[in-house]
Parts: sequence; C-alpha cells; structure tokens
Amino acid sequence: LRTHQWCFILFNILLFHMLLFGADLLEEYFLRSLPLSYTNAKSLEIREKARKLDMDPLKANLSYTISSAATCSDREIFLLVLVCSSPENRTRRNVIRQTWGNVTDARGYTVLTLFALGKPASATTQLEINEESQKHRDIIEGTFIDSPETQTQKMLMSMEWTVTFCPHARYILKTDEDMFVGIPSLAGYLLSLTQLEDIYIGRVIHQGVPDRDPESPAFVPIHQYSEEFYPDYCDGSAFVVSQDVARKVYVAAKEVPVSVSPDIFVGICAKKAGITPIHSSRFSGEKHISYNRCCYKFIFTSSNMREDELFKDWKETSDRKDCSL
Repeated sequence: LRTHQWCFILFNILLFHMLLFGADLLEEYFLRSLPLSYTNAKSLEIREKARKLDMDPLKANLSYTISSAATCSDREIFLLVLVCSSPENRTRRNVIRQTWGNVTDARGYTVLTLFALGKPASATTQLEINEESQKHRDIIEGTFIDSPETQTQKMLMSMEWTVTFCPHARYILKTDEDMFVGIPSLAGYLLSLTQLEDIYIGRVIHQGVPDRDPESPAFVPIHQYSEEFYPDYCDGSAFVVSQDVARKVYVAAKEVPVSVSPDIFVGICAKKAGITPIHSSRFSGEKHISYNRCCYKFIFTSSNMREDELFKDWKETSDRKDCSL
C-alpha cells in the first residue's frame, strides 16, 4: 500500500477508538466533581460520630436472620464484595461463586464475597437459604421481606453489617447479581489510589431529578426531598466505598428517608457527610459492555450478564495472556 493509504487506515483506526472511548473519557475528565467542603457543622458532626462509632451495641442487635459474621471476624480484608441478591436466585449465586466471586486473592490482598438478601415470602425458599448458608457461609439475611420496596433497607443493612462485623475491610464493593465484576482490575485500581479516606467511586449520575408523579412506584413527595435535583451519586449497579465512608453513611442514614432508591440514598448520605463521589468510566452502570477479552480485563463491571456469558467471559479473562496496546 502507498503512504497515503496507510495514513488513511491509521486515521480510521484512531477515529474508531476516539468514538468508542472518547465520550466516557471526556465525562470522567470534565464532569469530575469538585471536592465538597465539610466545614459546616452538620457534616463535621456526622464525621465525628462515625469516627467514634461504638460497634458493641450494634453486635447485640438481632436484626439479621442469618449473619456470616465469622467469615470476617478480625481478618484484614482488602476488598469486601457485597452482592445484593434476590432470595430465590440460588442458581445465579452459584454461578457467581464459580466465576468472578471465586477470587479470594488479588495481588496478595484478601478479597471476600458475600450475598445480601431479605427474607423470602416462601417458607420453602427460606429452608433452602438456610441450607445454602450452612454450606457456603457467605449469606447475610435481614429480617425484612425482600421486595422492590425494601431494596434501600437492604442497602442500609449491608452498611450496618459491614461496620459491625467487618470493620477491618479497607474497601467495600456493593454490586448486583446480574453483573460481571473484574476483581483483578478493580483491585489494581484501588491499590493505586493515594487518597485513603472519603473513597466513593462509581459511575456518577449528575443532576438526577426526583420523580414527582404520585402514580409512579418511584414517587418522592416534596416533604421527603424538597430540592430540584439529587446530589451527585454513583449508579447502584456497582460502586466502591472505603470503610470510613461506610461508617459515615451509616451515621447519616438516620436523617435520610428510605423512600428513595438505594443508590440515591447513599448519595444523599454521602453529601451530608461531606463526601464527593468520584467518577470512573470503567464502571459500566446499567450498560452491558459488548464482550472483548482485553476490554473485560480492563473494565470493572458490565451489566445484564447472562449466566452462560459469565462462565465464558470469566474463563477467557482469567488466562495469563497479556493484552497488546
């Protein structure tokens, strides 16, 4: 080929990659939120309460039907993964246990994956969960009935359980059961952070608007949240918080209505504690990322994964082969 033809081919390759990754990179660079100032009295009060939080009274709180407290105990855990799961989805939990949830070590640091559930409506399903918990020791079950209306309660339960029974976990990843999670790439990113506190990372949603339609299941009345926009928050499909943020969210949660969705709930609590979410385009949010081995070795999450996809993608991305530029 002649020189101008090679130039044309190279130009098209560069253009393709700019279109593919440019939007997310621009979003990450230009829409990065400025750090909040937490000099106001309320934020300082929340942060001080979180710092002095006494876990002993919480350990006496019997708000868990099943609690895998022994799995954490006093262990130094680098990344605690909490997968919000539906009680009936035992098959999906087993798939996660056999794929990305099977990672227990990342660059020499401990990774622990647990499943957060509410109570099932069926007594038969409850017996199956009891059996599953005895076998795997990786289930946390609350006393509330698991339903679309109690997902924020499940989120709060997860935070409470973490600060109570896993206080030495450095980072906590909250994710959903339909996700693919690249634990090695996420762990590498977290190890590169120089900021040690106020870590709240995910795909940041800007200027979310409260649903004011009384007929909508997501209706939020003005008396519960009066502002025009929600504060910036990380999409609930997957986000990471540091241990200190989990404590601050738990303390701030007492003044936030649980009628909002779980991700917005955490965002409001974070703002009250003076914490700014950090955007990363390597979290997919609700998007399903088309499979490519090297892409999946780089990204942190992909949504709406089928079980057969999880097996295939995990097998291929777990190889030792490097990816070229």
